[in-house]
Amino acid sequence: MTLTLIGVNHKTAPIALREKIAIGRGELADTTRALAAVPGVSECMIVSTCNRVELISIVEGDEVPVAAFLSRHFGIDASVIAPHLYEYRGNDAVSHLFRMAASLDSMVVGEPQILGQVKEAFAVARAAGTVSGQLEHLLQGAFAAAKKARSETGIGSSSVSIASVAVDLARKIFGSLEGRTVFLVGAGKMSEIAARHLVQQGAGTILVSNRTAERARRMAQEFQGSILPEIIDFSQLYDAASRADIVISSTGAPHPIFRPEHGQAFLHKRRNRPMFFIDIAVPRDVDPSMNNLDGIFVYDIDDLQQVAASHMEERSHAAIDAEALIALEVERFHQRQRTVNVAPAIVALQRRAEEIRVAEMERLHSRLGTLTVEQLAAVEALTRGLVNKFLHQPMAALKQAAREGDSAKLDALCEEWSVSPVAASETPSASPHNASRAPDEPVPGRGHGQGEKIAGSAVFEGDVEVSR
Repeated sequence: MTLTLIGVNHKTAPIALREKIAIGRGELADTTRALAAVPGVSECMIVSTCNRVELISIVEGDEVPVAAFLSRHFGIDASVIAPHLYEYRGNDAVSHLFRMAASLDSMVVGEPQILGQVKEAFAVARAAGTVSGQLEHLLQGAFAAAKKARSETGIGSSSVSIASVAVDLARKIFGSLEGRTVFLVGAGKMSEIAARHLVQQGAGTILVSNRTAERARRMAQEFQGSILPEIIDFSQLYDAASRADIVISSTGAPHPIFRPEHGQAFLHKRRNRPMFFIDIAVPRDVDPSMNNLDGIFVYDIDDLQQVAASHMEERSHAAIDAEALIALEVERFHQRQRTVNVAPAIVALQRRAEEIRVAEMERLHSRLGTLTVEQLAAVEALTRGLVNKFLHQPMAALKQAAREGDSAKLDALCEEWSVSPVAASETPSASPHNASRAPDEPVPGRGHGQGEKIAGSAVFEGDVEVSR
């Protein structure tokens, strides 16, 4: 089994491509199940945000066509997507996932939204039945590492996000937002964050519109006592938009909702006073051809990268600290995983020792004569105790070799004690508690035969970055 992560993000692909393969919330479960149906994929989840689409899979073999899934599912020629894809396998995939969850791979380093988005993608995959033990273990490790990075370094010390960068851009455009009318189209999380920053920057009037009016009302209620946003019915979207100096749009619409004909009407009503659109949606809400209209200025999410770069200098030291912490957490994850993966060899060693103990007890049964229940229990306890004492050193040696990643030593120890080290890489899941199972306690779903495969797994094989 191999962990594979394939995707595109804001660093490798323009928004024109990302919006073609963006997966909305309503489509994510079905798309995840479609990926799980690809031959050779045993577990999977998909992270789809405004800045990335990543397929995270546990696959059987090296030729599973995960990359081809994107072009086939979205009907895009593979040659169009291929130059923008990156692929990580094994340990490199673990490292990328941990860094992504900690927002070290984000357009705005330190933004808190990505962790919630990864958690949501994981929850969707679990509900869809495409996640089991291996991705469960991996994602829980990534979540814990990301939380630790935010609590123990300065990376999360200030509230920076795509929405806050959009507001910062609006402020730079006008010099000040005081007295300006801002129209928030879409009342999702991005808009909520943008609204808070707009209030802090002194915006004069805030208009809010959403396809679901109740959501717009809930967001507006959060600002009572400062600025009470005016709720615009979505059917009145185009009539109200001409009032706005700045439109920040973040809907889940599959096609642009603002087109050149709308822009011309807005300019006419505004008597050619300029109007700025900041489009933080993927797919885009604003047709880029609106930029061709005199007096209309459109900025999409890729344009925000230049503004986001200005935040990096002040956060660079915190990012360095967070990178070091995440690297340490990745190594700890691998150490834990190697210990889990040696569990089958330990269980096999315990089983072999128990077989010998039971055989000796049976051979000496006639010599022992008739024993009371208490006497038999004492003999059983004595022999089990001796076996456990003899096993302590070899089991400790196996665990140490696993923790150190010393495969040569691990193979030598397994050969010396006649247990198989490959059981771990031949079966799909590992149970850490198996290593401490009583010697005569059967592993669920397995027999007692010597040399039989023991339930366990080498979760992620290989550590080579295939392409970037």
